[in-house]
Amino acid sequence: MAKIPHIVPITDLRQDATSIVKRVATSREPLIITQRGRAAAVLVSMEAYEHSQHELEILRLLARGEKEIEAGKGCDLDMVLAEADALLKEIQG
Repeated sequence: MAKIPHIVPITDLRQDATSIVKRVATSREPLIITQRGRAAAVLVSMEAYEHSQHELEILRLLARGEKEIEAGKGCDLDMVLAEADALLKEIQG
């Protein structure tokens, strides 16, 4: 079952921004800001934002890899593993 989102009118945010930001930071749950009764923005903790950006970058890399595979530009697994072994040998000396 989906969680009920936390919703705060923009006027409440103006009046008590400090405690609202602290609540978002500690709960790690997004907070929907409404304006005139409609969702206008989402406030998330810095940690949650960085996490979502990291996940988004991984998805972009996977999508790029899929396109390369479809275009026949990828490397086969044996080649990748051989390169990884060579790099490990260099690092280990």
